[in-house]
Amino acid sequence: MVSADSPPRILPSADSLAATQEEDPLVRRINCYNEKPLWLHGYILYFVPVYAVWLYLWTAEDSVFPSFEMAMIGLAGVGVLQTLTVLSCVWSVNIRCFLTCSPEKDPKKASVVQVIPQPNNGSTELLRLYRSRQEVNDPGSALILWFIFQKVKYVHDETLSRTTKFRRPPFPIDLPISTYRESKGLGDEQAQAVEKVFGRNRLEMYAPNFRELFQERATAPFFVFQVFCVGLWCLDEYWYYSVFTLFMLVAFEATLVQQQLRNLTEIRKMGYKPYNLQVYRNKRWRQTSSEELLPGDIVSIVRRAEEDKPIPADMLLLRGTCIVDESLLTGESVPQMKESVESLEDSDQLDLTEHGRLHVLFGGTTVVQHSAAQKGTEKDLSGLRAPDNGCVCYVLRTAFNTSQGSLLRTIMFGVKRVTANNKETFGFILFLLAFAITAAGYLWVEGSKDEKRSKYKLFLECALILTSVVPPELPIELSLAVNSSLLALVKLGTFCTEPFRIPFAGKVDFCCFDKTGTLTSDTLLVQGVAGVSATGALDGSPGDSAGKAGLIPVEMAPLETIQVLAACHSLVLLDDKTIGDPLEKITLEAIKWNITKADAVVPIKGKQAAVKIHQRFHFSSALKRMAVIAGTTQSGRTEADFFAAVKGAPETLRPMFSRLPADYDDLCLEYTRQGARVLALGRKSMENLTLSGIRSLHRDDVECDLEFAGFLIISTPLRPESKAVIQELYHASHHIAMITGDNALTACHVAGELGFCSDKTAMMFEPDTQIWRSVHGTEQLPTEDLLRRRTVPDLCLTGPGLEYLVRSQSRDLSRILPRIKVFARFTPNQKEYVVNELKHLGFFTLMCGDGTNDVGALKHAHVGVALLQKAVVSAERLKSSMADGTGETMVPLEIPASTGQPQSGQNTRRRPIAPAVVAPTVNGRPVGGAAARNAQRQAKLQQLIQDLNDEQEVTVVKLGDASVAAPFSSKIGSVRSVCDIIKQGRCTLVTTLQMFKILALNALILAYSQSVLYLKGVKFSDTQATLQGLFLAACFLFISRSKPLTVLSSQRPLPNIFNLYTLLTVCCQFAVHFGCLIFLVTQTLSEHYSLPAELDLEAVFAPNLLNTVVYLMSMTLQVSTFLVNYRGRPFMESLVENRPLLYSIVISLTGLFALASNTMPRDIQDQFQIVSIPDDFVPKVVGALALDITAAFLIDRVLMKLFGEGTLKRI
Repeated sequence: MVSADSPPRILPSADSLAATQEEDPLVRRINCYNEKPLWLHGYILYFVPVYAVWLYLWTAEDSVFPSFEMAMIGLAGVGVLQTLTVLSCVWSVNIRCFLTCSPEKDPKKASVVQVIPQPNNGSTELLRLYRSRQEVNDPGSALILWFIFQKVKYVHDETLSRTTKFRRPPFPIDLPISTYRESKGLGDEQAQAVEKVFGRNRLEMYAPNFRELFQERATAPFFVFQVFCVGLWCLDEYWYYSVFTLFMLVAFEATLVQQQLRNLTEIRKMGYKPYNLQVYRNKRWRQTSSEELLPGDIVSIVRRAEEDKPIPADMLLLRGTCIVDESLLTGESVPQMKESVESLEDSDQLDLTEHGRLHVLFGGTTVVQHSAAQKGTEKDLSGLRAPDNGCVCYVLRTAFNTSQGSLLRTIMFGVKRVTANNKETFGFILFLLAFAITAAGYLWVEGSKDEKRSKYKLFLECALILTSVVPPELPIELSLAVNSSLLALVKLGTFCTEPFRIPFAGKVDFCCFDKTGTLTSDTLLVQGVAGVSATGALDGSPGDSAGKAGLIPVEMAPLETIQVLAACHSLVLLDDKTIGDPLEKITLEAIKWNITKADAVVPIKGKQAAVKIHQRFHFSSALKRMAVIAGTTQSGRTEADFFAAVKGAPETLRPMFSRLPADYDDLCLEYTRQGARVLALGRKSMENLTLSGIRSLHRDDVECDLEFAGFLIISTPLRPESKAVIQELYHASHHIAMITGDNALTACHVAGELGFCSDKTAMMFEPDTQIWRSVHGTEQLPTEDLLRRRTVPDLCLTGPGLEYLVRSQSRDLSRILPRIKVFARFTPNQKEYVVNELKHLGFFTLMCGDGTNDVGALKHAHVGVALLQKAVVSAERLKSSMADGTGETMVPLEIPASTGQPQSGQNTRRRPIAPAVVAPTVNGRPVGGAAARNAQRQAKLQQLIQDLNDEQEVTVVKLGDASVAAPFSSKIGSVRSVCDIIKQGRCTLVTTLQMFKILALNALILAYSQSVLYLKGVKFSDTQATLQGLFLAACFLFISRSKPLTVLSSQRPLPNIFNLYTLLTVCCQFAVHFGCLIFLVTQTLSEHYSLPAELDLEAVFAPNLLNTVVYLMSMTLQVSTFLVNYRGRPFMESLVENRPLLYSIVISLTGLFALASNTMPRDIQDQFQIVSIPDDFVPKVVGALALDITAAFLIDRVLMKLFGEGTLKRI
């Protein structure tokens, strides 16, 4: 026994200490630093000599600056560089550490730590390192170093062998069961010591104010770039439009901040309010706030129906039983039964993976029914009983270390992952920047040849060329591309806690599915019982044929079989409703028995004796079986007749039977080949057993010397949509596999019905003989011969087979694994292993399961989809949101030959974000004139703000929508959600690619326009630029209204920006546009127009032939860019179906060709401020415009046909 005065054992065991040497799941590396004084910071210290050098060069007699303007340009350059250096400390923690800190090897001497998280677990942070004494009043006590990262506390530990000398405080989650049983709680002094280590049990979500959030956004790289551009435009005498643009950008950022504040407010509501409960402290029960709970506390948990208070921490159930609703964490709609650890051995060590589902009450769940420990048992006499008659529990984890805290951290730190600051984006910008630098260099060299030209103006023009590569809308559009997918998925009943995974869905190669409850329906059908006679008891002798009676209705089975079915389950009665596994519920209904309170089961009709359940050994995925000890009391007797009832997988129970029918294996094989689920039933009489002796029985004592009680045959029909979804995924170029814990033959039959595995020719690995044998036994091959085959048949691998291959044929496993269609009899750990191995082989993997037994696989897959049974989407809303204009559902029952029609339902409309584009206008000023650039930007920003307001109804995933099981949670409980997720993923990829193609083309043309043509005096009027900006804004709007198709295409999108098709099409289209533009400029200057002898680049705009021709060509380039690079089918509606965009392009082209051919009335030409084109020059201009569009279109389509289709990774 552990006395109340001794400290509770909350230190880690040897195994746990070894585990702490392993990699932390949240933190990858920790570096220690000391902060430097302010004057030694790099952005101050390093720039002092730079300013001194500038001052010397300016004041020296032989100054290198030829003029005052050049000196100020140099000073401005140094100032900008210093400002960027300061801001880089905000943008990058690594740069901040380098410039403001000095490395420190000894953590005890460090003042701050750099915490680098694991991938996809937030961002790197520089945190303050705190110090405290283990004993507050004792200066000589041990010094504790600690910091808090993402709400989790880390403490310094010198005993760690890894380089990171920090770990989480060791919660008491792996101690021997006897330690928990004998615990008497904490004393006040112990509680103070424990609180210093673990902190208080608070789920506080800090919500920053508006100023803090806006400051964070205002220092973001793209916003700083936008402000810098506005400053340049102001210097170029466009202050009015620049200030207005700045106002629009600030308004947009303010709108985003308001949305983020609303999200954080919702997140704050997810925590629970503290409440009082009974806690055993100082050897007595007393009311204590839930905020004061500590690991090692003994507490009493009761149902709080009127208050709906969640469980405040993760707790081990010591005494009593509970039924809890875990839907807020796992999404599992069926309440879970929790039992005390009294059934475990004292020497057993707690393992949350193994014991958590049955013995642990997780924080955030709700108690719907509880029962205190029964009086009179030997173990209870020495135990504690709560004054409120509640269940006695031991607190394991508190605050953000609980299951609820983990989910909250995922939601809180997951919302920041959708940003435009990714490597592909910056890589592409650098690619475009190279051309802009070349153009700016050409402009500077050629412009400097004219000594009369202002170097200040020339420098300003060069800076504008460099800044024109990146439009201010780029980060907004990149983020909204993912946000719009999130919105569409939410309206389809799918919630996502990790938005960065949405693009992964568009790259998925391998789709893995669980079988039971995922591909097959929860509506089960009990076909009957096989292997026993309907006429008598279980008195067959060895060698008798079990199948002589065939399949009999379950109600006609022998009494012993009926009793096994009535007793061997985990069902409970809650508010007069039977709660539990659907399979067990349907079985109880089939035998026409009812469960009552106190674990008694009685027949609805008949005179059979009631069955009382006394002890359960719950079902385990690893053991594949369940056992109970039950008793019946015959009339006229006072003593009960006890018996053991066991059910489970036939191969698992086989060695437990004392005698077997001769055709045991054949009978099992017959029904599993038919796709039925087969459970073996066993029974054993327990004579001379007393109530007090039941608790002392071990599971091994019960699961031996069983009498065969038959096979329970259950059919699991497919879900109505499963076949259509699997076929759609298969035709959409995906590998399909099933990973299930069910029987191999049953799984092969289901896979055959779904069409991704042939149940007639499939081959199964037999670890005993090390050969692959066909399901029907007609063919057998060793692994070497199988891999030599040119065409490998569909393969099925069982859990034992995997263990053998990992152990003995690991080299061949990597070649075999992708070829396997059915993984059967797999434990949760084995499911996780398969998913990880597929990832290591280079496959983008999707796993779809029920969110309970598949948690590991769902978490490790690139895209994990948990099908939750708790419906939050009404049938009417679901029907409307998943229907197209014809009323058909998104996933039709039959896959049509075409790629389907676009969705027109408002709820499912996905708005692909319009590609950001820089107008290739050529006045050498802000992109075709300030009016055009700002008119376009104002219209676009106003539209983005409106879209953002429309999306605020679903801005944050809430508890109950999210699941700890997977990044994606489907509340409609259908595999249809897999198709929805992949569609949105593909649309995100296509939209991004489309955006960058348009951006690249316009940036390349712009580089030429603002350099070469600027020196020729080409400029546009504000009217021309404004009309161009309005056209661009309209096209952006109409592209953003494009809708995805309802059926996945067999064609796959390209997985990234940098690919052969994108580079070739951008270069070739640029060559066409460049060639046509050069041709028209050359023809104009050589035959129809001459440049003035002295060109005044600052003169007021006056229409001339050169400006007219370049303007018409520039507008044609814009139209061509949208027409050619709009992707359309097979991922979204085509250009013909996008009527607004089509009309805009047709009307624009018609007007352009009318202007070029002089058929437009003179008044309209004057409105456009263009001049008439000479009649002999009209055919060349019209021909060049037509050639530009036609050649670019044909080149893009040829390249798309050759290189524009993504390929499925081969197995």
